[in-house]
Amino acid sequence: MNPALAAALVAGGTLGLGLWLLASAVPRIGRPRLDQRLAPYLVDVSPVAAQLVSPRRSDPLPVLGALLAPLAERGTRLLESVLGGEATIRMRLRQSGSSATVGGHRTRQLSGALIGAAAGAALGVVAGRESLAVIPVAIVGIGAGAIGGIALVDAVLARAAKRRSQRIAQEFPTVVEFLALSVAAGESIVEALRRVARTGSGELAGELDRVVSRQAAGQPIAEGLAELRDELAIPSVSRLVDQVLAAIERGTPLTEVLRAQAADARDDAKRSLLDAAGTREVAMLIPLVFLILPVTVLFAVYPGLLVLQFGF
Repeated sequence: MNPALAAALVAGGTLGLGLWLLASAVPRIGRPRLDQRLAPYLVDVSPVAAQLVSPRRSDPLPVLGALLAPLAERGTRLLESVLGGEATIRMRLRQSGSSATVGGHRTRQLSGALIGAAAGAALGVVAGRESLAVIPVAIVGIGAGAIGGIALVDAVLARAAKRRSQRIAQEFPTVVEFLALSVAAGESIVEALRRVARTGSGELAGELDRVVSRQAAGQPIAEGLAELRDELAIPSVSRLVDQVLAAIERGTPLTEVLRAQAADARDDAKRSLLDAAGTREVAMLIPLVFLILPVTVLFAVYPGLLVLQFGF
């Protein structure tokens, strides 16, 4: 291949990609469907409506995507049959606040496995190129890379779920105290939840806003709180929801229940701070031993050494 032909191929590919992007940006001709017309009004209560309203990126390779879609679906089913844990993945997706589905996470696992297998094969070939065991080393690299890619995708999801759960747990005492004050002022539990969802800006306020939106759409508040408890699976939130549901069912005053929950939340926050301080005690000694103490010794010893050196 001469340089002129290579430049022509690059220019032609660039021109084709640009023309496809321009064609994909042209609006479609025709009236929108009923679900597309109703989607802007159901964004708060329907994930499908949110997907319809959200802007879509143009796909420059639709033919390649159509060809690889059956293969990706088979790989996703294979991962699901081998790995399992659909309930755990669904719970972690919900805890992380991701809008992806279990199938989308399986697709990411498959992509991670393919990328890891390619990287493992390349490392295996490079490591065993000077020996006769190139093929076995490459096979081992492919297997290890695929497993590592899947584990990396799961670890990223688990870390995101853990960090968001920790933020919710940190916001929990403030939210419970706000709920207790609102109910004590004479508001119902629905109005108190709506006030917290409208005023707050954290993760837990967003979850309560989702419950209130579902209640406005016709779902009972008890059912919405039970779904929140089961989906998040955070101990503090689960205790609060159980106490609120029991109070609603039995007719117990919610003010005392929420005050007790707020007191327990403050005590849990104090215990968590003490536990964090206890676990980081050794880490706090590192700058003291390796930075402050040597500088102190240097300032104490160095003048005496200078006096001894110049005095004698």
